[in-house]
Order: sequence, then C-alpha cells, then structure tokens
Amino acid sequence: MRAFPRSRHDPRLWLLAGLALCAMLLLPNAARAQAWPNKPITLVLPFPPGGSFDPIFRALGNAVAKDLGQPVVLLHKPGAGGVTGTAGLATMGDADGYTIAVMHNSVIRQPLIAKTSWDPLKDFTYIIGLASLSTGIAVAADSPWKSMADLLAEAKKRPGEVSWGNVGAISVNRIMAERLAKSAGVKFNLIPFKGGSEAFTALIGGHLDVYGDPGFGAMATSGKVRLLATMTETRLQRWPNVPTLKELGHDFVVQSNIGLVAPRNLPQPILERLHGAFRKATEDADYKRVANDFDLAPALLDPAGYKAYATAQFQREKAMLDEIGFKPE
Repeated sequence: MRAFPRSRHDPRLWLLAGLALCAMLLLPNAARAQAWPNKPITLVLPFPPGGSFDPIFRALGNAVAKDLGQPVVLLHKPGAGGVTGTAGLATMGDADGYTIAVMHNSVIRQPLIAKTSWDPLKDFTYIIGLASLSTGIAVAADSPWKSMADLLAEAKKRPGEVSWGNVGAISVNRIMAERLAKSAGVKFNLIPFKGGSEAFTALIGGHLDVYGDPGFGAMATSGKVRLLATMTETRLQRWPNVPTLKELGHDFVVQSNIGLVAPRNLPQPILERLHGAFRKATEDADYKRVANDFDLAPALLDPAGYKAYATAQFQREKAMLDEIGFKPE
C-alpha cells in the first residue's frame, strides 16, 4: 500500500524543522571556533626594527606558529617610547584574536604622564606575562670608566654634561636614572632614544656616554660595551662579576615585565588558545636561547595574573612619578 505524505501541519514536521534551524544557526559559531585561526596573526612590536625585541619575538612567534598552524607576522609600530603601537589596539574595538601586541610598563604608565583616550586596565585583554627585562648600565668598551664609582665621580665633576640614554622620554629606566642622580648628588644629561639599536649605535660611536636600559646582552658579550652595574634584585647569572645598584648602596630595582595583550573583549576560547600556545612556546629551544642572550628572566603569568600585575604596576609607577615630582601634561 502506498504511504501518503504527512500533512504540513503535522507537529512532528515542525519539530524536525525547528531542530534543523537550530543546527544551522549554531553551525557558524561552532565552525568559527573550530577554525580559529584561519589566517596569519599579527604581532605588533612597538619599537623600531633592529632592536632586541626582534629576535626574541621572532623566535617566540615561530614556535607559536607550529602550534597554531598559522604564521605570526611581526609588525613594527614605533612611537612615543614604545607606546604608540600597543596603544593602537585599545581603539580597535572588540578583539578577534588576529591582532596582538607586546605590552610593557611604559604603556601602563602612559595615562599618568599624558592625557589618553584609553585605559590600560580596561581597554586590553591581557593574554600572558612572559618575562622580566634586566636593566643594565653600560658604557662603550673604550670608556675610561671601569665602575659606577668612576662614572658618578665624573658626573660630579661635570654636572649635567655626562649623557645618559634611555628608550623613551619617560620610561621606568629614565625615572631610575633621575632617582640615582638625586641619590648620588649628581646631574646627568638625560637623552631619550626611539629604540635600543639607535642608542647602542650612539654609545659605541662615542656620541653617548651611558646607556641604562635592557637589551645589552649581545653587545656586552661581543665586547662592544662594558657593563658597570645592573638594576636587578641580584647579580645576573651570566654576569657574576657585575654588581647590582642595590649592593652598591643605591636601592633601586627595576621590575620590568613584558607580555602580550589583545584588544578588549577577546572571546574566552580564543584567549585560552592563545595563552596555551604562547606558554608552550616559552619552552622552545630557540626562544630560550635568544631569551638567555638578552638576559630575560622568566615571569610567566596567566591572564588574570598579568592583569593583576598591570594593576599593581600602575600604582607603583604613580608613586615613582610622585617621588621625582613629575607633573602630567
């Protein structure tokens, strides 16, 4: 016997149609989640090409690309002492995970020194804290100063004439240089640079007397600069004969963590995927070798931990600026 088709008013047909519609509506979201990432990821470096961040994040990006199956493309966006490139993410709107940037203390500090349209604690998604930069005080290899005592004695003889370079007009290392000068009763001619490559060129070329920032490792190892002291809590393992400022009687320690952020509202599944991929990449042999070359100390933080660090750092920066009497623009 021939079966007659069910009436279009059959409630079972409506149920089946409803289930099919739900499946169709849910499919794009599920497909997108499973497919991410389906194109290259841009990693913004807020400094000029040629600096110490280039090899560090190239090695890290290469390791992450193996995990995610998509290339990580480095994009240099320098400006404002390393603030402009990262700050650009704060005005992008909600995140899709395809643009991330290096976060560092100067970005966290920026609203304290100038009016901004963005808030470092509200307008970024904190992905991962990676490492702590080691700040060194370096002079050219042929400099007559063999120690911090020599340098400070010279600065005392010639107030305001010994030039001291840092990246950025108001960086934590520049603030520390001012605090050191005040503590030692001297005055330096503080000169801001756009990036470490530019500063080291000036130092080695005899156009700059002192450079007080991270990224000295390769230059010191090659014998192009002499390291007089570090602003670390303890002596660096690679430089056991180089004293810290703290042990020389100047209690100034720089905590300068770096990590990665995305624009605000990064979807949780993508945040977890990015965090996991970058955390795994910190165990990559090439990355660990380069990180060691530049004296990076591991300081791994999960998204919540890195956001907490940024919040605490904002308060520390405010206290330091208050100490030197800085007035925001």
